[in-house]
Amino acid sequence: MARRLEPQPLSKTIRGWRDYCRYARLISAILLSFVVSLAVNAAFFVIAAIRKTDVVTDLSYSLSFAVLAIVLPLSGASEPVQLIASLLVLIWAARLGIYLFRRILRIKVDHRFDHMRDKPLRFARFWFLQAITVAVVMLPVSYLLGEDDPPGSGPWMIAGAAIWLIGLVIEAVSDAQKSAFKGKKTEGERFISSGLWKYSRHPNYFGEILVWWGLFLFSVPFLHGAAFAVVLGPVFITVLLLFVSGIPLLEQSADAKYGDDPAYREYKRRTSILLPLPPRS
Repeated sequence: MARRLEPQPLSKTIRGWRDYCRYARLISAILLSFVVSLAVNAAFFVIAAIRKTDVVTDLSYSLSFAVLAIVLPLSGASEPVQLIASLLVLIWAARLGIYLFRRILRIKVDHRFDHMRDKPLRFARFWFLQAITVAVVMLPVSYLLGEDDPPGSGPWMIAGAAIWLIGLVIEAVSDAQKSAFKGKKTEGERFISSGLWKYSRHPNYFGEILVWWGLFLFSVPFLHGAAFAVVLGPVFITVLLLFVSGIPLLEQSADAKYGDDPAYREYKRRTSILLPLPPRS
């Protein structure tokens, strides 16, 4: 005899529907971040390709984060903790964007693109990868902004905000010190080795990594089970800066410029590559 299916209690059906709506909204927020990031970078790619300019390249990176920090809350995120998370991203993006825009106005050309500007497909690949990078790095915040009923503030959020602030300060001070050095560089001073750069060869990248790990910790109270996969965001930016497009390229460039200088070789031997540490003896 066939087994008769028992009707599900109404409360269980409602709970299941709520869970479905919650996960649908979370996925929508993450997908929206990818769509917006791709749209922003596609627009800037068109401008850069037509005008053959580097002025908008670095600006587009920080602006993509800023746009996401503004657009994602419009999908319904209105709780204080969600708005604070958006504000933290917006502050970081605004600071970085202003710095990078002023820098490119001063140097005029970004030599990373010397072999791309006249090759549209290769140039487009850079913009596509940048768009994906922004969306992936934003995963913890995008997930947080997709929550319907986020918890209030707690120790994880306070710790995350503190780490974010430390990272922001380190990155901002490092950038300011390097900019000042290049503006006042005197004869015989070929590379910066003072300030935070005395303790790390890339303190600005260390600061940026802290910013995103801080935002991940801020989002921890929102995460359950498979949602912890959004840790891919800070892991991705850490791996990218340490092993792909950040430190390796700058180290290669510095070796080409200063490798024949005994003072640089000594600085490189004594100074930590990322973590700010006392110089080695």
